[in-house]
Amino acid sequence: MMPDPGVHTYVNMLFNFDNTYAQQLEGFYSSCQTATVPSPKLIKLNTKLASELNLNLDDVSVNDQINIFSGNQLPQGAAPLAQVYAGHQFGGFSPQLGDGRALLLGEVVDKNSSRFDVQLKGSGRTLYSRGGDGKAGVGPVLREYILSEAMHALGIPTTRALAAVATGEKIMRDTPVPGAILTRVAASHIRIGTFQYFAARGETEKVRQLADYAIARHYPELKESNNPYLSLLEAVCDAQALLVSKWMLIGFVHGVMNTDNMTISGETIDYGPCAFMDSYNPAAVYSSIDKQGRYAFQNQPPIAQWNLTRLAESLLAVIDTDQERAVELVTKNLNEFPEKYSTYWLQGMCCKLGIKSTQQNDLDLVNDLLAEMHEYHVDYTSLFRDLADVLTGDNKAAHKHFSNTMKFEQWLDRWRDRLASSELTITASIELMNQVNPIYIPRNHKVEEALEAAISVSDYSKFEMLVDVLNRPYLQQFGKGEYEQPAPKEFGEYKTFCGT
Repeated sequence: MMPDPGVHTYVNMLFNFDNTYAQQLEGFYSSCQTATVPSPKLIKLNTKLASELNLNLDDVSVNDQINIFSGNQLPQGAAPLAQVYAGHQFGGFSPQLGDGRALLLGEVVDKNSSRFDVQLKGSGRTLYSRGGDGKAGVGPVLREYILSEAMHALGIPTTRALAAVATGEKIMRDTPVPGAILTRVAASHIRIGTFQYFAARGETEKVRQLADYAIARHYPELKESNNPYLSLLEAVCDAQALLVSKWMLIGFVHGVMNTDNMTISGETIDYGPCAFMDSYNPAAVYSSIDKQGRYAFQNQPPIAQWNLTRLAESLLAVIDTDQERAVELVTKNLNEFPEKYSTYWLQGMCCKLGIKSTQQNDLDLVNDLLAEMHEYHVDYTSLFRDLADVLTGDNKAAHKHFSNTMKFEQWLDRWRDRLASSELTITASIELMNQVNPIYIPRNHKVEEALEAAISVSDYSKFEMLVDVLNRPYLQQFGKGEYEQPAPKEFGEYKTFCGT
């Protein structure tokens, strides 16, 4: 039985909800109520995002805001629901997963007429909790806030963090930890696993209904396609190729690329066992549960293609009634993914080197640099930023990354020759590099430092400072040098853990 969620009242209009998922997709979710919490306190409210979403903060008291973002009260127009989905988790199929600790409150339309989900994460048990408590600890909540907002500032499609609230209760993990709730904003929470759930049950018409909804919401231009469901697969493949290329360009390791963690919209979702690389290592794994390295840094592109193949399988019955013909069509589409990804990635890598348009030998130039970085354990973020100084005649910062600079100097000569054939001036190349090579990323040791202070003594000052610095990743910030540096040696091997 579900626990008593408590008595909820509806408070003043905060969100102008327009809840199409609840209205149009009956049978794709279970209605549910949030659990009440004893003593909620607001940790962080993302006022800039609130403004973009047209939230009426001035019309709602601070106390009511806290109660809304903690789930103690529901805003007018909310239709709380837990979405159902399936998923391949580390390669094994789970036929029913679903929102076990999250509730979709509803949808809002922002200033640009774009639609977004507003979801509470950590708001208590649902029908899909599978024995869990449905709660979240302050550590995972603040980790997702830091990482998702940093990714947004870096220009990478992602879910966003609207608010973080401490619940005033202890929840049991390995030890008792302070509870918290995140308010997450997403273009939608439709996942590959959402399609898998209905396809696995043989509910073809529900697959079609979901596909029609996804097209209308995310890819309306596909409505007039000769085969809109095949076009949907192609669009999602393209969105994911672009997204994963951006992860690779920035040194991000998602850590848990299960099919229930890949969105149809092409946004990054679920910041559990994720991390940013310090020294460049293609085999980097930070998840404590990824024993085989399935989701290692270098495996992210092929895993994305594997996951998209699962989406294609789910769509076969609506793409063509002739299954052989459907398989032929999706196979052609899926086989194009590696080239799509490679094109996006190489374009991005060339921009990191101050090159606007790619040429035939650019792949060798990029790969040779990466090989050198791997051999000498070079910090991925710092070197690319330091290369801009090389173009001003200052090699010192770049040289410090290599104990033997002879091969690196040879590479620099090749790079300078390549830039000489570029359409950009040196000044323009430097400007381009500084636009795409960040100074500040969520350094793993700084993230852990902020989380430890929050968990152990409810000190959120380090969290606040880190969020503020990461909001401007490409601009030099006075007095913030500690946020540029990779982890000290004593930090040791970094491992992350699932927030549940």
